[in-house]
Amino acid sequence: MTAAEQGAGSSAALTAAAIAAAVGGTLEGDGTVTVTRVAGLDSADVASLSFFSSSRYSDEAGVTRAGVVFVTAPLAGKVAHVPARIVVSKPQDAMLAALALLYRPTPFTPGVHASAVIGDGVTLGDGVAIGAHAVVGDGCSIGARTRIHSGATLGENVVVGTDCIVYPGVVAYAGTQIGDRVIVQAGAVLGSDGFGYVFGSGTHQKIPHVGRCVLESDVEIGANTTIDRGSVGDTVIGAGTKIDNLVQVGHNVRMGKLCLVMAQVGISGSTRIGDGVIIAGQAGLSGHIAIGAGARIAGQAGVFGDVPPGETWSGYPARPHRESLRVQAAARRLPALLKTLAPQPGRSE
Repeated sequence: MTAAEQGAGSSAALTAAAIAAAVGGTLEGDGTVTVTRVAGLDSADVASLSFFSSSRYSDEAGVTRAGVVFVTAPLAGKVAHVPARIVVSKPQDAMLAALALLYRPTPFTPGVHASAVIGDGVTLGDGVAIGAHAVVGDGCSIGARTRIHSGATLGENVVVGTDCIVYPGVVAYAGTQIGDRVIVQAGAVLGSDGFGYVFGSGTHQKIPHVGRCVLESDVEIGANTTIDRGSVGDTVIGAGTKIDNLVQVGHNVRMGKLCLVMAQVGISGSTRIGDGVIIAGQAGLSGHIAIGAGARIAGQAGVFGDVPPGETWSGYPARPHRESLRVQAAARRLPALLKTLAPQPGRSE
């Protein structure tokens, strides 16, 4: 499924036997049970497909009303009451495959809405759809089968690749470059000026930002995320990286391929982030530092220096995770330790 086919769409009806065959699972129970939707274990009904992959959800699994459940072999006995069980090694992967079977892509009609504003010298690929009140600036190029939803704004000379989705209210400033199969969720802002000033003559003088914001192919940007353009060079988000909602990426940041950045992360300017880095929610990264490939940054960590490749850092200020745990453990013992140091009654100082 391409990015331009994403969406809830309409659902199909599938039997447990058909689903098991499609995902290569082992069917246990009634293969004629039919489902039309997916749901969590706690909210599923007999027409729902769910999955059970961890014993931490045993309570929900024990009372689920789902008609069909993907389950690992060791956990299958806990859902013996479910009409149909499909035993697989990775239930979440099986659920992902089933979603593509159950939910048909949302149909869309190529073309330009009458209320859209299209600038001079714009190039539109085959099958492009541009929604109501969207604005496409002079010199833009939009690749085949890409959808620009209502109210989105593309500045001058923005390039959008093939099979992309730009959701309502997105703003891409002039010169922004977007690769193929990119998804930009509603309200995201790409290529605004970074926070760059030099103090002189008694005032903060703005540094002109003449670089670009570049999203490589297969990137997804969450709702209301902001990615600043570079001041001189480019701000670059590497191929396959996924960024959650409400993330701030500063100017000149270069983020590698296949990174995951969770909600409310702040990344200061000129930070270098290697391939495959994971940054958990509300972490903050200082500027002009390097995060090595494969590193992990824990939630709410405050990172002020370089993180070596493959390491996990946590805490504030951030440090290697095991060290951070020792610091936290020591801090919890401080109240008791202070009591032992308190002056004793009747004892001279």
